[in-house]
Amino acid sequence: MSELITPDLVSLDQDLGGDKETVIGQLAALVQRTGRAEQLDGLLADAIARENKTATGIPGGIAIPHCRSAAVTEPTLVMARLAEGVPWGAKDGPADIVFFIAAPEGADQTHLKLLAKLARSLMKKDFVASLRSARSEQEIVRIVDDALDLSPAPEDGAAATATAGSTAAAAVPASVESRPGTQDAPATAEPTGSAPAPGASARRRIVAVTACPTGIAHTYMAADGLTYAAEEMGVDLQVETQGSAGFTKLDPATIAAADAVIFATDVDVRDRSRFAGKPYVASPVKRGIDEPKVMIEEALANAENPNAKRVQGAAGSADEAEASGGREGWGTRIRKAVMTGVSYMIPFVAAGGLLIALGFMVAGADIANIADDVLTGSTIWSLGEFTLAQYIGAVLFKMGSLAIGLLVPALAGYIAYGLADRPGIAPGFAAGLVANFMGAGFLGGIVGGLLAGLAAYWLAQPRLPRWLGSLMPVVIIPLLATLFSSGLLLLVLGGPIATFMAWLTEWLNGMTGASALALGAILGLMMGADLGGPINKVAYTFAAAGLGAATVANTAPQEIMAAVIAAGMVPPLGLALASLVAKRYFTVAEQENGKAAWLLGASFISEGAIPFAAADPLRVLPSTMVGGAVAGAISLSSGALSPAPHGGVWILPLIGNPLMFLLSVVVGTVVTAGIVVALKHVGGAHGRVADATRSREDAAAVPTTA
Repeated sequence: MSELITPDLVSLDQDLGGDKETVIGQLAALVQRTGRAEQLDGLLADAIARENKTATGIPGGIAIPHCRSAAVTEPTLVMARLAEGVPWGAKDGPADIVFFIAAPEGADQTHLKLLAKLARSLMKKDFVASLRSARSEQEIVRIVDDALDLSPAPEDGAAATATAGSTAAAAVPASVESRPGTQDAPATAEPTGSAPAPGASARRRIVAVTACPTGIAHTYMAADGLTYAAEEMGVDLQVETQGSAGFTKLDPATIAAADAVIFATDVDVRDRSRFAGKPYVASPVKRGIDEPKVMIEEALANAENPNAKRVQGAAGSADEAEASGGREGWGTRIRKAVMTGVSYMIPFVAAGGLLIALGFMVAGADIANIADDVLTGSTIWSLGEFTLAQYIGAVLFKMGSLAIGLLVPALAGYIAYGLADRPGIAPGFAAGLVANFMGAGFLGGIVGGLLAGLAAYWLAQPRLPRWLGSLMPVVIIPLLATLFSSGLLLLVLGGPIATFMAWLTEWLNGMTGASALALGAILGLMMGADLGGPINKVAYTFAAAGLGAATVANTAPQEIMAAVIAAGMVPPLGLALASLVAKRYFTVAEQENGKAAWLLGASFISEGAIPFAAADPLRVLPSTMVGGAVAGAISLSSGALSPAPHGGVWILPLIGNPLMFLLSVVVGTVVTAGIVVALKHVGGAHGRVADATRSREDAAAVPTTA
């Protein structure tokens, strides 16, 4: 097994930059320079993308940026002790100890366990103190190697149980093999090496689940933070870590004996229904590191409160929302649910739209009018009066049309799922079908999905006898929520929404000249406003949902789709161009992001501009909004059209008037780049980045001597 860290992967007391993106860029360059990554661009983009999800700074002046990346060839640790602390998102101040973990996409379990154990060691004050006092790179490597020693510990195979008076866990964290699960230890087992504490029979019991998107660092650090805090408080606590180094479920007897549950997670809890009926506390995984004692106190308080929220048998969506984002208001929950519906809807739109576009390519635009006749009167073995091309085109067009027909039901179904989890899916799909029947379109789907989801959520709240509770998620909730949401659409809301959609369609069909220019500008501005966020998704959904109404005579929906795609390509392309022609205004990390942004922008992935916007939103977002507005206005007013809902430059063969489509993208890109550079110049942004004359090789040459 290759070494995770070597002296040339250590940087001591150097100034690596004034912001975390620059520091990550320098450390990623070290990974590549030592031959452990095939290319810097991909590694840096993956690392920054992970950092943008949740800041990796933790209390104690520590940061642990990490990622999995296809660019990494072997698991690697890079350690930097910074001359000056850098703000990293921790509440207690900047970080001066930075560990960068770079793992390959297919890292083996042994390496993943080592990386997880390193993250856990950072929760120990003596380990961090030794890093700060080390005098050489070789001493740092020795300290890390000692912490990663896989020799069997006395508690191997036992549960990670924190109890009053226990010293084993505080001295040495349990081995990574034993930490993920607790099924080998009975729920009432006393801690190894300690006598039963007085009053042990009355000791409170808590179970916890920790999980983060990458499953390497925060998952295990939160587990240890909660474990050590529980030990100090005299609380029995067993943790299930749902991470990369293994996943062993808590014993059902342990869960049954627990007074409360803690969910410190940034992703869905696997098999959450195991905890049904237990009072709970749910927060992002980082809170388990920052405020473990507070979370335990809240869990104990909920255990005493008969009115405290309890885990639903079907894993209610509101619980999931709290687990991923802390205590949220209904406005945030509804917004997230709509975004969930849109994200699940997009594959239906993409598959259907591309199949329709391929049908047009094979058989011509008239296939939309004759597809049913072709499929009714012909087979591939007996074409009758039609040609083989027409038959294949009809098959493609029909499959695409049927897939597009699922757009509104999928949107409504998964909005309801976002609010009420699985019990909301059936009522949501039914409401979406009613919206289709009423002609209410995607607006009807959104309204129906919200009605179904809210009804299913509220029906799941009452505490019922077990015999009745088992019927709720599979029979009673779907039945009553469908009656409520679909009935309300059919009897009251569907008609007015359908009338509005008919007016909107008629208005779009009549667009010419100035009105088309204005609509294109508005849609383009929305696409550049939040780069894949709610505003961007509203514009995209508006365009994609209209594709199903496109005909040979009515190409307005396809023109709107082309304008939205063009505008959505502009933000990453504009920032890529700006970081190329005006390097002095961008950090090394941003310059590397710019290289990746070329491909992301060309593929219509607006999120490629997020790293730039996160670092400098007041300059970047106005630039992307203006550039998107220009691109959208040019595209829509010139008659460019796209029958496909996604793909960027890769669908150029399907684009109508492709030259004007490309021109709109190019002009929008130049406008975005010009504005962002001008704003950075006026604001003096060059003061915080490297000199313009510093080359990429200089950026990669990180000193490794103190």
